[in-house]
Amino acid sequence: MKYIYGPVSSWRLGVSLGIDLLSQDKKICTFDCTYCQIGRTPAVSTDRRVFVPVQEIVRELRELPELKIDYITIAGRGEPCLAENLGEMIVAAKTIMARPVAVLTNATLLDRDVVMQELALADVVVAKLDVWSQESFDLINNPAAGISFDGIYQGIKRFRQKYQGRLALQMMFVPENKEAAEKMAELAFEINPDEVQINTPLRACEVTPLSREEICKIQECFQGIPTISAYDTEHHHDEPISVEDTAKRRGEVFSSS
Repeated sequence: MKYIYGPVSSWRLGVSLGIDLLSQDKKICTFDCTYCQIGRTPAVSTDRRVFVPVQEIVRELRELPELKIDYITIAGRGEPCLAENLGEMIVAAKTIMARPVAVLTNATLLDRDVVMQELALADVVVAKLDVWSQESFDLINNPAAGISFDGIYQGIKRFRQKYQGRLALQMMFVPENKEAAEKMAELAFEINPDEVQINTPLRACEVTPLSREEICKIQECFQGIPTISAYDTEHHHDEPISVEDTAKRRGEVFSSS
């Protein structure tokens, strides 16, 4: 499969089948996060276009054997909202697979009405918010030119007011922002998501993950909002359709030896 990966167990979404709407050799993103599990971004961009025709992914979906999955997750190697056919893909996946669709996004394009409308078609949206100020935003997320912290924050708030599905807020905690947990919790309370996912980079990357004890202390700042952390659940290893393709999209080094 060229555009479909998994199924894999996720601490967030049960057993999930992934769709990569970007599917290029290089990562395509609006961020160059220091902790990204699939590596640094060669050139950040905010230009939306069609990277993979929906009919190509539909063909692969129809060729799949029967799978026991909880969700179809649109993520891939970068920011999925950069795909101009995101909305079309959400509708097609739900129709063919009869499963709920989740989209993992860094929320950088939520200031665009068309992106908001497309994301609203998903059953679950997991939006990233790792920072609390423009300075911390530039330090941790390294955004493309023209993207601001306030634009993302206000975009998530506006989306929350209109969205009828389940909104989760994913916050990645690293050494650079762990002391700002209370400030970030204040932002979460303002947004009022259905869930806050408190993460730390457990897969190999440039950043050292926080300990279980540090994450538990951070969780205490979010009392009043349902939370889940990367340490809360066991990570199961499933047999994906393609071990190599799944490993590549999860930032893992694959070896056939």
